[in-house]
Amino acid sequence: MSKRDEYVEQLKQNLDQWNTEIAKWEAKAKVTKTDLRIDYEMQLEALRKHREEATAKLKELQASGEEAWNDLVAGADAAWATMRDAFDKATAHFHK
Repeated sequence: MSKRDEYVEQLKQNLDQWNTEIAKWEAKAKVTKTDLRIDYEMQLEALRKHREEATAKLKELQASGEEAWNDLVAGADAAWATMRDAFDKATAHFHK
């Protein structure tokens, strides 16, 4: 497996993990009190936005040629770092 394939596979695994956690939080938000539900929904909306951005970067990486690969990696790393930060904040928030 090439370094590129390994990188894409790692991103896919991270995205799968985040999707699983987001689904759990969405279910939890549905059964919480109204005031907490609003807070959960705001957190989830931010996560969904970051997830969409990270997914778009992953698709760009998968479709890119070798020449564009290095340029796209920097953008993907930034999108993934933003998603990871949002995910960590949401994890702390939902596990209160």
